[in-house]
Amino acid sequence: MQTIREILAALWTDAGGDAAALEAVTLTGNEPQLPSSFRVGAAAQVGIAAAGLAAAEIWRQRSGQSQGVSVDMRHAVVECRSERYLRRDGQPPPPAWDAIAGVYQTGGGKFVRLHTNFLHHRDAVCQVLNCIPERNAVQVALLSWDGEAFETAAYAAGGVVALMRSYDEWQALPQARAIAKLPLVEITRIGDADPRPWPSGDRPLAGLRVLDLSRVIAGPVAGRTLAAHGADVMLVSAPDLPVIPWLTIDTGRGKLSTFADLKTAQGADALRSLLAEADIFSQGYRPQALAALGFSPEDVAAIRPGIVYVSLSAYGRAGPWAGRRGFDSLVQCATGFNHAEGQAAGVEGPKELPAQMLDHATGYLMAFGAMMAKARQAKQGGSWHVQVSLARTGQWLWDMGRLADGLAAPDLKAGDVAGFIEPTPSGFGVLSAVRHAAVLSQTPASWSRPAVPLGSHAPRWPDRT
Repeated sequence: MQTIREILAALWTDAGGDAAALEAVTLTGNEPQLPSSFRVGAAAQVGIAAAGLAAAEIWRQRSGQSQGVSVDMRHAVVECRSERYLRRDGQPPPPAWDAIAGVYQTGGGKFVRLHTNFLHHRDAVCQVLNCIPERNAVQVALLSWDGEAFETAAYAAGGVVALMRSYDEWQALPQARAIAKLPLVEITRIGDADPRPWPSGDRPLAGLRVLDLSRVIAGPVAGRTLAAHGADVMLVSAPDLPVIPWLTIDTGRGKLSTFADLKTAQGADALRSLLAEADIFSQGYRPQALAALGFSPEDVAAIRPGIVYVSLSAYGRAGPWAGRRGFDSLVQCATGFNHAEGQAAGVEGPKELPAQMLDHATGYLMAFGAMMAKARQAKQGGSWHVQVSLARTGQWLWDMGRLADGLAAPDLKAGDVAGFIEPTPSGFGVLSAVRHAAVLSQTPASWSRPAVPLGSHAPRWPDRT
């Protein structure tokens, strides 16, 4: 089993980082921090540390000044559950899931998980099952279905569901074999451009402009991380796009927020105008969705030579599932995590990881890849494409190995978390929220902008200071 420093070193050097830079990193804390047979603490700590070290190396490029980077494992896992610790005016989050979301049995004793937090996904499931959106009705209908047949039919109808598979069952699928061939963080050059000089500023990413076209957790966490190191991050949404409000608040810290409906000429023009001055374009749309609207990686590189384009997918860019929608809970279910945790805990049916760890870890890997690609652009020129996926992050977590007594670890109590929480004003009231876990000795991470309601800003960049 690799040590945490070995996992970090492999991630760092595989992405082109100088091994000598790893000497600046201090990692504290021990596994397990959360009750799980998987090394969720290692994934949290390594992902955040890699992003923090990338920011420190960019600062060294910009200023000539080196600095230390430290990440505590407990703080890291708390940040990877930031949405559950957020408080607004002292109030906890509302229920996280739609009434029919969750786990059900199908015919033959299999289990499926439904993700129905967005109305159109719930409607698709009920259309396939020909039932009303109530748990009992859904369960009765599913008992007449083969689990895999339902999974296929629901996806074809526009739903998002997952059949619970064992790890061996997942590994037998062509999609698992396709993912195994992909790098964890894939960075490729997609066009020519001159190196773009760093703007002036007193933080690693000061003056850099980031377009964040993502929702829910992974992509928004990436944008939040880039903002923590000083980037101007513009969250681009549209009034009719469904969102999960609590997640929007939690991951909106540090960001500007504007509306641009890309299906309209006016919205597409607004995005192109923003893109003309952007440095990083980060998106979590279903594969090919933005390409159909004229914003593929190649399109964006033509509009803005020198761009770093970051793509998030559920199941990777290759294989028969490459176009499938997906969320953390579903990828956990489909790729063997829920089955394995259930077996380790001695329970029948799925058991979730104690955090949306595929989402959060992938978010930090996105930010890490974006910064590593931007550092290359500043030295070598070119336009760059960074690609990550929840399923490939899951394979990374699985490959770390298992903790024999991990599920015996106590879950964190309020007192264990309190030291990582800070109060902050926002456009939603006073927030109590988790501060960033990467501690940089010379350029401390922080969010200089409060979380604001979606669409609060005009689609234009603020002046660089």
